This record gives sequence, structure tokens and C-alpha cells, in this order.
Amino acid sequence: MNHPVSASRRDFLKTSTATVGAAAAAEIAFPSLARSASAGDKIRIGFIGCGGRGSGAAAQALKADSNVELWAMGDAFPEPIERSLSSVKAAVKDDKKFNVSPERKFVGVDAYEKVIKSGVDLVILTSPPGFRPGHLRAAVEAGKHVFTEKPMATDGPGVRSVIESVKIAKQKNLAMVAGFCWRYDYAKRAVFGKILDGSIGDVRAVYGTYLTGPVKPMPKAETRPAGMSDLEWMTRNWYNFTWLSGDGLVEQAIHTVDWMMWAMQDKPPVKCTATGGRQIPANGGNIFDHISVAYEWEKGVRGFIAQRQITGCYGENSFYALGTKGNAYISRGAFTTDLNGERNWKYEGPTPDMYQVEHDELFASIRAGKPINNGDRMVTSTMAGIMGRMAGYTGLEITWDMALNSKELLAPQDLRDWNGKVEVPPLAMPGRTKFS
Repeated sequence: MNHPVSASRRDFLKTSTATVGAAAAAEIAFPSLARSASAGDKIRIGFIGCGGRGSGAAAQALKADSNVELWAMGDAFPEPIERSLSSVKAAVKDDKKFNVSPERKFVGVDAYEKVIKSGVDLVILTSPPGFRPGHLRAAVEAGKHVFTEKPMATDGPGVRSVIESVKIAKQKNLAMVAGFCWRYDYAKRAVFGKILDGSIGDVRAVYGTYLTGPVKPMPKAETRPAGMSDLEWMTRNWYNFTWLSGDGLVEQAIHTVDWMMWAMQDKPPVKCTATGGRQIPANGGNIFDHISVAYEWEKGVRGFIAQRQITGCYGENSFYALGTKGNAYISRGAFTTDLNGERNWKYEGPTPDMYQVEHDELFASIRAGKPINNGDRMVTSTMAGIMGRMAGYTGLEITWDMALNSKELLAPQDLRDWNGKVEVPPLAMPGRTKFS
């Protein structure tokens, strides 16, 4: 059953000028403080993609505002919905914020359309990235505020679609908060503030690492149930297919790419080269398990990303910025150093959970009638990751313009049901795989 949003509710949620005031500001800084007054109507949340990260995002959204409710849920498969609902309820512990009736639990490839049409005001998009451009477009065309996980696309055409969706969101004054969660981490904001205010001088080079284990190894082909379609098999094992995940660089190490872009003031690199490949058998998947990318900006500024997802190897997730006056380093802490290596600054302020801050600031911006839109920077970081993958897969030097205007369409266009045709290219071979 559909429950259309009334004109008055819709107008309020898009254009309200009620200010959140000091109480909301205090809540953003210290999320444990309850909002003392929440202006306006109830905000109904639709949740699309009921995996672990999505469940976390839904719980954080429900904690971010006192006058919200989970209204609809959608997933490609039935199993995750009840599991996710139980998990979110356990995290939120407030039954008044749950109003997901059985007829608003949608299953299938088209579940996102049904959630969007169910009467929600804001959607959480946490399905596999290959679906994201279509989900984003449907959400903003329907006038919904959005929280979207990263990355926002897996190929050039997808990025161009997202660019148009960002424009639509701006025109409609819709919030669009991206799951580049470190941008909402207080310590990281402080250290990148130091980088950007000139504390280490002009940035000459940055180096980021994402060296970890595999997220979801591909099961062997013989474990595939009889009669399961190619599309369902791939979606259930989405991380292992480039059209669905974008590769480990684009899906996971994109956080490190985003750090690099942050330090570079979100200005696109001019070009890049990369090396990478597959060390461990892919079992039918087609993503690399390691890749290193060298980016170049104007005036010779360089950025380097090292990504590996192989069990039993050295692990590191760090970021280094080298400037003309000093350096910045991010690992568990965040601080700058002078050129002699002496530490001269370290962040010592509050450290609220960055995932919660994302949603606290998202909902506060909607209440204030000044919706946050992360669209431009989220597109740039996503494209930078895809650009690096393109260089690694082809072995070519890839320019920003080449990547952004690429005609390589990875995601299948016929996604109406599980029998849609899916053509997956073989594992890339640098020097042989063509750029398109």
C-alpha cells in the first residue's frame, strides 16, 4: 500500500527554515545529548540494501533525530530484511521509531522503486554500488533526501549519471550525504584542516595505504545452487565482480582515495598510471586483489595509493602528506610534524562516532532547511578511484578526461528481473585489456 506524502509534509521537509539552534549544535558535537526540541513533521525513512553496513546506517539515522521512523525496507533477497530489522531494533531500542508493516518489506531487483514510492521522505542507499546510479536517479527524481554509501558508481557512464542526479538534488534542495565517513570524523577534519590551511606548506605528494584482507572471497563454482541465474549468483557474491563492486580499489580503498582527494582540495588529477593484478585465484570473479596507482596533478604534485586484499600479508591503513614546510600523518591518531620529524601538533578534542555524526548532521541540515549536499566531492572521489582501476586494468596512462568520458559500460541495462542478461568480461590483463 502506498502512502503519498502530503503537500504540507513535503513542503516542510524540503524548505523548512526552522533553525536547529544551540541544542542541535551541541548534539552534533556530542551525539550522546538528546535533542531537546525537534521541529516539524515526522521524517519517514526508507532503507534499501539490508546488509551489515546498511543496517548500521539505518540505526544511526534513527538515533540522529527524535521525530523519525523506519517506514519501508527493500532488498534483492528476502533473508536479509528480517535479520536487518532485528539488528536495527536491538541497536536503537525504541519501538516507536519502527513502523515497517509487512506490505512495506519489498523484495526483488525492483525493491528500490517500491521503497521510494511507499511514502518515505529520505532513503538510505546501501545496495551494491553497481545498482547505485539507478537508485540515486530514482530517489532524487522522486524528491527524496538521500544517504548514499560509497562508491556512487562503478564505471564512467554511471558517474555521469550520478553527476546529473547531483544536479537534480541541488535543484530540488535535497540532502545528499555520502558514505565517505572519514569526512565526518572530528580528528580527520582537524588534521585535513591543518593540511588545507597551509600548516605544512604546499602539498607536494601524498601516499595512502589500504592493505588488508579480502572482504568476501568468491565461493567455488560447484557451490552454486542449481537453477540460480547468473545475475542472482553475481549479486549474492557482488564484491567479486567489477560491475557490482568496482574492484577493491573502488569499493574499499576508495576511502583512501577520498583522503587523497581531500588533501588535494577535491581537484581532479590530470592523469595516472597503475600496476596490479590477481595473485589468488578468482574462482569466477573478475576483480584484482592488488593495485597501486600513481596520480599526477598540475605542477607535478603526486598522489600514490597502495591497495591489497590478500590474507596473511602485512596490514596498514594510513595516509601521509608531504609539504614544503612539514608533513601530516594519519593512522590511529592524527598529527603534523615539521621537516625534522618533531611532532608539533596533535588533535586532542572530542571523538564521536563518525558514522553517527554523518546522520546527526544530515538530519540537522534537513530540519534547518539547509540540506547538506556532498554530491560534487563524492563524484570526484569515485571517479578518481575508477580512473586508477582503468589504468591498472589496461596498463595505459589514463587522463581524467579519458576516464570521465569513458564508454565502458560495465553494469547490465536489463535489471528488471533475475533473468536479465549479464555479460562479464574476463579478468583484466594489462597490455591486452582495451580501454573504451
